[in-house]
Amino acid sequence: MNIPVIILGFGGHARVLIDVLRLQGIQILGISIPDEDLNHKYYDGIPIIGNDKDVLEYSKNDIRLINGLGSVKESEHRKKLYEQFSNMGYQFTNAIHPSAIISSNVHLSEAVQVMAGAVIQPGAVVGINTIINTRASIDHDCNIGSHVHIAPGVTISGGVIVNDNVHVGTGAVIIQGVSIGNNSVIGAGAVVINNVFDNTTVLGVPARVKGE
Repeated sequence: MNIPVIILGFGGHARVLIDVLRLQGIQILGISIPDEDLNHKYYDGIPIIGNDKDVLEYSKNDIRLINGLGSVKESEHRKKLYEQFSNMGYQFTNAIHPSAIISSNVHLSEAVQVMAGAVIQPGAVVGINTIINTRASIDHDCNIGSHVHIAPGVTISGGVIVNDNVHVGTGAVIIQGVSIGNNSVIGAGAVVINNVFDNTTVLGVPARVKGE
């Protein structure tokens, strides 16, 4: 059943999602935006329904939600937004661009977003509320945690573990078998050849811990 959706938040990431949802043939009822932006009536042709509180006027049985927040600066807000509505019983749908290549032997959790040209190979698992962005490549038997952002052009080799709340920056490369700890940030263009501990930022080629 094609249940209509409401997008939470607006901006560049939400605009990409609008395109993905249209290509999927999913009806978009509207977009919720912050109070300070409520002078807007439409965004990319989609009606503004109000703020997040106004979403609660819709029955959780009649709609699905899409998390429209995207960047690393909003990662904690993005997580809280998902948890807020999920705890109230609302469900989030997955947004999958038709050009993405996803093996039939892949497990995608709730609220996963896979953008144009992404590849996810057999045996991979992707956790809740995670973004696999444009042309990212996830190889076989990887475990990608929840509330993760795999940015455009990232390459992750086989058997990699990316734990929860991680941001992997644009064009980064992670070699096979490496584990990335919770709440870590992999800088854009970094090449990760060793395990990364929790709460760590790594930069460079090869990647080094920030400050070292």
